[in-house]
Amino acid sequence: MTCEDVDRHLDPYVDRECDQEAAMAIREHLSGCAACRQRVADRQALGRLVRTAPYYPAPDSVRARVSTAVRRSLSTRRMLTWAAAATLLLAVSGGLLIVRSTGSVRLSSADAIVDEVVADHVRSLMADHLFDIRSADQHTVKPWFLGKLDFSPPVTDLASIGFPLVGGRLEYLAGRPVAALVYQRQKHTINVFVWPAVETTSSNALRTVHGFHVEHWTRDGMSLWAVSDLNVAELNEFARALQR
Repeated sequence: MTCEDVDRHLDPYVDRECDQEAAMAIREHLSGCAACRQRVADRQALGRLVRTAPYYPAPDSVRARVSTAVRRSLSTRRMLTWAAAATLLLAVSGGLLIVRSTGSVRLSSADAIVDEVVADHVRSLMADHLFDIRSADQHTVKPWFLGKLDFSPPVTDLASIGFPLVGGRLEYLAGRPVAALVYQRQKHTINVFVWPAVETTSSNALRTVHGFHVEHWTRDGMSLWAVSDLNVAELNEFARALQR
């Protein structure tokens, strides 16, 4: 996989539309290419900005004038095309004005990461790509990350308390390659994203986004984010076990 290959597949990769083989090849390339990691981070940041920008529909009077002008000057097919373009232009222009007039639309760093880990959790389930390495043996999963990351993630099997390790994969979050460890609780999947901590303090506040619960903590220089649709009590039990 080359930088040119990554550039060609950038949009499908960010949108999780690549097949498993291509996605794994791109992740391996990203682990050693800072320039491509930055391109991916920039594209993800743009997506977050678009999703968080407020939407304001155009006034009825403006839409009426546009619609009338289009009907008079274009054929039916071209009318539909230009009407869609005009509506999009008005919506984007309005969003840009709001962004400029209020400074900028920014999520806090923690909120942005929460959104990323939840989105990645959902995509991993929808795309059926939970694993690059599928194993219940922590001594198999942990060595698999060697050479693929610039850190060694802690890997613990919690099968004895009902949270078995089932595998892992490479991901790209918070502007860098990270480890994703996959655990199971009956029919519930738990993703734990791990990378070197940059936080000065540990935050254990539980957050809920679209029905998914997120726990965050730091341990031994690592930042860990657990996300699942598991109930709060069981996810707390799981997180506490990993913090010991």
